[in-house]
Amino acid sequence: MSDLDTLPGHLIRRVQQISVSLFAARMAEGGLDLTSVQFAALVILRDRPGLDQQTLAGLIAYDRVTIGGVVDRLVQKGFVLREVSPSDRRARVLMLSAEGVRILDLARPWVDRVQDDIVEFLSQEERENFVALLGKIASAGNDRSRAPLRSCRMSPSTDGRPAAQRQRRTASRHLRSSRILVRSPAPRHGSGAGVQNR
Repeated sequence: MSDLDTLPGHLIRRVQQISVSLFAARMAEGGLDLTSVQFAALVILRDRPGLDQQTLAGLIAYDRVTIGGVVDRLVQKGFVLREVSPSDRRARVLMLSAEGVRILDLARPWVDRVQDDIVEFLSQEERENFVALLGKIASAGNDRSRAPLRSCRMSPSTDGRPAAQRQRRTASRHLRSSRILVRSPAPRHGSGAGVQNR
């Protein structure tokens, strides 16, 4: 055993590599063209439709400079819609398309399998301790990250309701319309194995 095998940073990097590989393999198995970062973005946009790109980046702890590329790919795949913000017509907000909702529902069981794959060799007690320790490190060191996790701040609106709440209601109307307007592209089978994690 080399000295590297005693370094937490080295081991975390190796586990991250394994995690990315397992995710890609499961997505390929399910015939889904999706990365772990894209999946995270879809989950947040499902829960909080009407976000802008910068807020989305903070909520998935992703670099704000490169989040545009992630969003561009999701838009190109037909999973996400860009719309004019109801509160600022110069801004754009994001929401899931009907196809994005469908893909997220299809992906969830495969993502759950990835979590089991990652901790496959641990006992139940070890799994619980492992997740607890990872959470403790991630929480305590969040501000040291180049892309820290940020909470969603809601600004007051002129009618007394938070802006994010108004955006969610508007996004819901767009989402219902998208079920008619958005055409569902056929998934590219087997494409997940070689996709980058972005």
